[in-house]
Amino acid sequence: MSDSVLTVGMIGVANFGAHRRHLMRQSGNFRIAAVCDRNAEWLAKAAQEEGAKSYTDFNAMLKHPGLEGIVVSTGADSHAALSIAAMRAGLHVFVEKPLCPSAAEVAELYRVQRETGKVVGTGHNHCPTDGLLRLARETMDSGRLGTIATYEENTSHSGGLEIKAGDWRGLADRNPGGMLFQCGVHALHQLNWLFGPVAAVQAMMRYDANPVTQTADVANVLLRHESGMTGTLNCYHVTAYCHELRIFGTKGTLYMNTHERKAWFQERLRGPREERVPLTVPDAEPTHDYANLNEWRQAIRAGSPNYPSLTDGARAVMPVFAAEEAARDRHEVKVIASV
Repeated sequence: MSDSVLTVGMIGVANFGAHRRHLMRQSGNFRIAAVCDRNAEWLAKAAQEEGAKSYTDFNAMLKHPGLEGIVVSTGADSHAALSIAAMRAGLHVFVEKPLCPSAAEVAELYRVQRETGKVVGTGHNHCPTDGLLRLARETMDSGRLGTIATYEENTSHSGGLEIKAGDWRGLADRNPGGMLFQCGVHALHQLNWLFGPVAAVQAMMRYDANPVTQTADVANVLLRHESGMTGTLNCYHVTAYCHELRIFGTKGTLYMNTHERKAWFQERLRGPREERVPLTVPDAEPTHDYANLNEWRQAIRAGSPNYPSLTDGARAVMPVFAAEEAARDRHEVKVIASV
């Protein structure tokens, strides 16, 4: 552990929170001095594993001596309130994704960050250290695809069929857009890195495959980026597993299985049917799994750029809110990435 470790408190210590704790330990750059959770068993276990003081009251934990930051690993519907409380207590914040379920909360997060000057990191993957995404960018930059015409991304699984009546995942105000909010934000974060921020969306959605939920079972979204690139993002919550990205160019097409980390190139030929040729996908950099945490710490320590930042988190969720509006009102909706 280095001399410049960041001393943090953490709320939400089990499930993905346990994984986040593991990554902080793995990085060697963090000391979890205080933990908070509403589940007594999980809380006691985390306190023992981290050698931390346990709290059942978040506001009390914010006063724990020596804290520099707070890691928020709770459900998305509590992210904004907890992050705002931490910033107002003088602490930096690392918050999981999706950032929050409403545009009003995004605006309030920006307002409080400007007011306090605190560094906000988000739990999105660190794209520059991802081998598959580096392959995509390098293939585009090399000219091998020619002029990039468009892309298609699909991120789907059948979890929506397991949602019962009253489950938070089926409530419109807590999980807007259904799969588009739960998994689509990951895709949007990557698409923003590859093609630039989304400027506007059009969308259609279906809600009838699981009649006990309020959220979309199917979301078909057409995106227009500030760069002029257009593409489609399809998120289905009621189908077999599918995580794929296809980038179409005038010289060829890049196919990627983003779950299995595989890729193929298909050269455009005049006449014969083109075959897909497997590509070697570079390994992720050794620090990839906790690179987002490291950049947050470095931004606090040295004032360096922070990625993924609050703006990166906002750029992933604001198109979701715009897509819901577009599907409801049947018109294109412009995306406001920051407020």
